[in-house]
Amino acid sequence: MGYRQDLWEIAASRNGVVTVTEAEDAGVPTVEMRKLAARGALHAYGQGVYTHRDVPTNSFTEPTIAVALAGDGAFLHRESVLDLLGVGQFNPPKVRVGTRRRVRRALPKWMELENRLDVPDEDLTRYEGIPATTVRRALEDMRDRMPPDRWGAVVDEALRRDLIGEQDAAAWKAVSA
Repeated sequence: MGYRQDLWEIAASRNGVVTVTEAEDAGVPTVEMRKLAARGALHAYGQGVYTHRDVPTNSFTEPTIAVALAGDGAFLHRESVLDLLGVGQFNPPKVRVGTRRRVRRALPKWMELENRLDVPDEDLTRYEGIPATTVRRALEDMRDRMPPDRWGAVVDEALRRDLIGEQDAAAWKAVSA
């Protein structure tokens, strides 16, 4: 099996995205990734993040790219988590990524990076392989950023879809009443 196929297998399991680190772990040298990008098999986003042209993109591809570009420990947060899962109608203009460390790299304009030291490990999870805050945490973070009626509708939808528990929904509704 060739390097292109090795990278395809990684990208197919990660929404079309492959990083230099993942490729090296699979035995693909960085120089080979650059060659494949020059030949058009990969599309480079910078910072060692690529998409494989033979893997179809989906709604999870852009968030996966955003988290990979932000580096280790990065995660989706706020409305980007809710948008990823289709809870509410957000369509945010930027993918919101949180991190607990300083990131000193140029990032695309379609991303917004925020330092989030206030997010504990128990509030982090993965959706479709993408690191993100839990829906409960995303809703808490959005509470003061949305009109109360709209926020309540989003909480109800998350509850209907079993993304949050009855206890959280009841506590939030008691506070907002």
